[in-house]
Amino acid sequence: MSDAPVDRRMLEALVCPVTQAPLTYDAETQELISKAAHLAYPIRGGIPIMLEEEARKLD
Repeated sequence: MSDAPVDRRMLEALVCPVTQAPLTYDAETQELISKAAHLAYPIRGGIPIMLEEEARKLD
């Protein structure tokens, strides 16, 4: 599966669904990072998956 381009303006508008805090885009891992919630939300095919149960827990 090829990675679709990510719309930076869309990413800037998104916030963590758990904390409402801003997210940081990690291009290498294709994830949106919520430092406040210690979660990494995946981006699949250019679409952010903003579900807590789909997020990876960060240390």
